[in-house]
Amino acid sequence: MIVAKRPRIWLLDIMTDSDEKPEPALYLVPTPIGNLEDISLRALRILGSVDALASEDTRHTRKIYERHGLESPPIVFACHAHNEDRAVGRILSLLRDGKSVALTSDAGAPGISDPGQRAATAAIEAGYKVDALPGPSAVITALAVSGLPIPAFTFLGFLPRRPGRQRKVFNAFAEAPAAIVFFESPFRVGKTLKIALECLGDRPAAVCIELTKKFENIHRARLEDLVEEFSDAKIKGEVTIVISPPERDEAEEERDDDPFAGLP
Repeated sequence: MIVAKRPRIWLLDIMTDSDEKPEPALYLVPTPIGNLEDISLRALRILGSVDALASEDTRHTRKIYERHGLESPPIVFACHAHNEDRAVGRILSLLRDGKSVALTSDAGAPGISDPGQRAATAAIEAGYKVDALPGPSAVITALAVSGLPIPAFTFLGFLPRRPGRQRKVFNAFAEAPAAIVFFESPFRVGKTLKIALECLGDRPAAVCIELTKKFENIHRARLEDLVEEFSDAKIKGEVTIVISPPERDEAEEERDDDPFAGLP
């Protein structure tokens, strides 16, 4: 029997314009949320060839450069919540001089519950090109691994710390035909789940800890059981929580398969 060989696809064929220097622009580059292998070829090319890098934590981004053998840009500086005004001014100055600038947060996409949104807005308003690369996302990863029905979803970022404000947020989305996904401190998971149970009822949910990392742990259960499980639990690491949409009875599902039918 003759077996046809699959044609080889060389790495250089995949990396479009790999030898070209990025044009002057602000590049929003997502970085791995845990596993350093979770980065695209395009992201590596941009990080390795821009004129400047603005990073939420330069020590964190340095690990990516070391892991993938990239040469650091000649200009590297921090852009985080405590210096964003000054950093945005420097980014605009570099763009004004015709430089290419990459912007990264510690993990995931800059500007999504991380520094970066103000820099992107300022660059757009000033008329400079802003290019957002696709890449790792704790939100999408948690939704996929949760095993819950996701007809649509609402991303809440980090919830307010005060219980009263948390209740207002949950109550505002209690009837929406969509899953709810948000980030939470490992020190407040049990208390937040209890408030979610009070406001949303006993829905299926998933508590995702340390996604893509060595000690990744996914807890899938109903909210009532998760409240009991995490009431006194000591957690370490990043936490993303997904809560199922409101459950409907079979007659309601047969009558209407459109999750948006009740919306104005």
